[in-house]
Amino acid sequence: MTVTTKPAADAGAAPTGRVLSGSLGVTAIVFMVVAAAAPLTVIGGAAPLGILLGNGVGFPSMYAISAIVLLLFSVGLAAMTKHVPKPGAFFTFVGYGLGKKAGLASAFLALLTYTAIQVSVYGYIGYLLNVTVTGLGGPDIAWPLYSLASIAIVGFLGYRHIDLSSKVLGVLLIGEVGIVLALVAAVMFAGGADGLSLAPFEPSNVMSGSPGIGLMFAIAAFIGFEATAIFRDEAKDPNRTIPRATYVAVIGIGLFYTLASWGLVMAWGPDNVLGVAAEDPGAMILVTTAMYLGTVGEIIINVLLVTSMFACVLSFHNVITRYQHSMSNAGVLPARIGSVHSKHVSPHLSSLTQSITAAVCIVIFAVLNLDPVLQVFTWFAGVATLAIAILMAITSAAIIVYFARTKKDGRLWNTVIAPGLGFLGLVGAAIVIIANFPMLVGDVDATGTPAFGTVSAVLLGLTALFPIIGWVQAMVIKKTHPAVYDTLTDAISG
Repeated sequence: MTVTTKPAADAGAAPTGRVLSGSLGVTAIVFMVVAAAAPLTVIGGAAPLGILLGNGVGFPSMYAISAIVLLLFSVGLAAMTKHVPKPGAFFTFVGYGLGKKAGLASAFLALLTYTAIQVSVYGYIGYLLNVTVTGLGGPDIAWPLYSLASIAIVGFLGYRHIDLSSKVLGVLLIGEVGIVLALVAAVMFAGGADGLSLAPFEPSNVMSGSPGIGLMFAIAAFIGFEATAIFRDEAKDPNRTIPRATYVAVIGIGLFYTLASWGLVMAWGPDNVLGVAAEDPGAMILVTTAMYLGTVGEIIINVLLVTSMFACVLSFHNVITRYQHSMSNAGVLPARIGSVHSKHVSPHLSSLTQSITAAVCIVIFAVLNLDPVLQVFTWFAGVATLAIAILMAITSAAIIVYFARTKKDGRLWNTVIAPGLGFLGLVGAAIVIIANFPMLVGDVDATGTPAFGTVSAVLLGLTALFPIIGWVQAMVIKKTHPAVYDTLTDAISG
């Protein structure tokens, strides 16, 4: 993506024709950010891997632990939204607390986060559609073509008013959540394989196997909930809607994942679930559904797995286009990206830019002959997981610094204790992710043992390169346009 080092002269405020508007309520925003978390995809794909590679029977507890850490983070985030009347979310909050250079650095880290997770899911969608169509007797079409078709559909919806996307996401989300809850209800009604119990939450099971790897998979499942603040300009009453949507999203996602993964363990029993996951983690949710909901349920959940992926990329597309829109209005991306469509009231050129970016990435992956699941999905989901943990940790620190400096909110729990605990938890999570990164991306040594190698170095290097780009850009602006650099404070940090 091409950037400019010369901010617009009106960086302090977005001019007419560059301001988003809408009347999104708590429910609509929650639908969009929860859809980004892709609940069915998490339970069908990530949970079996968390059980297999993480802490086995105790894996459901990792969702609860992750939810607690992220809820602590959300307390400071919600407090900050009342004092930051701008939709830039992380990079805006970091700018307010830690200054313009740190704000721009975090802005580019956010771009990496959401672009990486989006293209990773596009790869998985291409694979799923190929398998589904060929399984039904259809033609064997290469996965990149399915991915590019998905990009086109998402781009069409992203180009139009946000209300259309929210309605589509609402329908898809209800479907995927509904089928999982139906499965859990069937498991509970049948009493599971060996009876219902709280075995996944017993300390001995929580600490069994590799709890660090389990935590890594669990935190990855929450990516997207934090984007509520991105929709500030399109919210009905942002000072009330955004905090409420943030709390509802993280609590709802945490409860859903914990309940659903517990149901998955109960479906096979604490003594058997690890073996079932080892046989075929990718098909575990389908086999479980067939056993408890029959063939019809299996067909429905197979279809909804595809729509879950689609809902995920549509939601992330909306998030990143608004990040780019905010960065453009701040003057750090080309001015045209910040324009708003006169009819659809959408950041249409930002949406188009993101669609082109995703398409180019998919073409490059196809040329390099990367596997859509083992490489495209796994590698770039790993990058996004690490980047989001770092980004949220930096944001927590910025929130603490901001309130300590401004004294605008005297609530100790909301401005110091909760974000401080969230910061510690997120830093710990980032360390765990880095330590286990070779396993996540399949980087091994000559003996087949997970070890830091070329793939790990390149992908981890991206999480360092993008913030450096933002930091350097801020320094260039300060040196070449010092007067405009001062106004950047209004656009990025108040």
